[in-house]
Amino acid sequence: MVWMILLSPLVGAILNGLFLRKVHKNTSHFIGSALVGLSFVGAIVVFKEMLQSPNGQLIYTAYNWLNVGSLNVEFEVIIDRLSGLMLLIVTGIGTLIHVYAGGYMHEEKTTWRFFSYLNLFIFMMLILVCANNFLVMFIGWEGVGLCSYLLIGYWYENSENAKAGMKAFIVNRIGDIGFLIGIFLVYQHFKTLSFSELSTLISSTKEFDNNIMFAIGLITLCLFIGACGKSAQIPLYIWLPDAMAGPTPVSALIHAATMVTAGIYMMARLNFLYFLSPTTMTIVAIIGCLTAFVAATIALVQNDIKKVLAYSTVSQLGYMVMACGVGGFSASVFHLLTHACFKALLFLGAGSVIVAMHHKQDMMEMGGLKKYMPITHGVFFIAVLAIIGIPGFSGFFSKDEILWKAFTYPVYGPYLWLVGTLTAGCTAFYMVRLLCLTFYGKNRSDPHTKEHLK
Repeated sequence: MVWMILLSPLVGAILNGLFLRKVHKNTSHFIGSALVGLSFVGAIVVFKEMLQSPNGQLIYTAYNWLNVGSLNVEFEVIIDRLSGLMLLIVTGIGTLIHVYAGGYMHEEKTTWRFFSYLNLFIFMMLILVCANNFLVMFIGWEGVGLCSYLLIGYWYENSENAKAGMKAFIVNRIGDIGFLIGIFLVYQHFKTLSFSELSTLISSTKEFDNNIMFAIGLITLCLFIGACGKSAQIPLYIWLPDAMAGPTPVSALIHAATMVTAGIYMMARLNFLYFLSPTTMTIVAIIGCLTAFVAATIALVQNDIKKVLAYSTVSQLGYMVMACGVGGFSASVFHLLTHACFKALLFLGAGSVIVAMHHKQDMMEMGGLKKYMPITHGVFFIAVLAIIGIPGFSGFFSKDEILWKAFTYPVYGPYLWLVGTLTAGCTAFYMVRLLCLTFYGKNRSDPHTKEHLK
């Protein structure tokens, strides 16, 4: 079942990429969506099985991948509460976005190429979250970077879109240098790349000498540089707003629910290392806090509907990173889950608006769309209530826990809480501004668009 979960999207990518070029575009859509849906069903079954296992985890080994000298790396996957939750997020939200993409991309002539990329991305993300060692994770880590380049630059005939794809690729490679150095240092000092073995080794050692403690600080800092690239933290956040050049389903999948959370997932997976380095934790908390606030202030003045959501994503990722920095790894993963749901919904709602507006994205040319798009308005309104943290909605519970963890953190805790609270206020302002400019008031569209809306 585990291998079926992993390989189903890969089969979809191969079928769409190599064999379905000449068939009807609906076939590409059906194959791509069905195989990701199959992974989702498998993920539910495996998650239930994992919960019933004696030690709360399942480890599967495919084969012995590398055996060179003292280096022995097995292609091994782990299903526990963390990776199991990520499996459900990636395949569940991924299935819904695949279904949505069929309608959004119906005018495209090369949907086989789009769904091939989308399926390949899901496969790489599943490899990343299920890996039980650094090298297997690195396959997925680089794979999602490649797929983001392909999907952001999908409309490569437009030079700006092609540049946005290259920018994402290059900025992520900068972060990956830090990630690779961190992997090298882990093997140099601990002689293993397995997460399970590393965790056992750390927990069974009562006291480390100064050299090892310094090495752990350096390792966690290098790995965090990789997380800054993937999860768009200062100064490597600059690629994500430009990534909105890709089709809106791409924005919903990659830049809301999956790829951008890879860095958060990696730090949560290695929390036992980060707890041993208070200095790195403080740096992580400060960087996350600054990213959350700066991105929120930029979102206040954006007029492009997707750019507002893009900077909002950077801001919410900053919240998650800050939570990791103050030791609230569970709170960070909780916000990862809630954000994946409401931000995917916001992007899909924005995509519906963009199609209705003849692919115009300037909110100053919208207004009054509630009258023409009541269903889109309804679901968008619910997602806005969630992201701004209205009590009773998911965002309230996850944000509240992060702010509480920040406030009780012994280093700069009240300051982190204050900036986090101001960020939450900015989030409420720019999301209500987006809602009002898009759905309320007088319609500001040109006559041709107004006729199309009617």
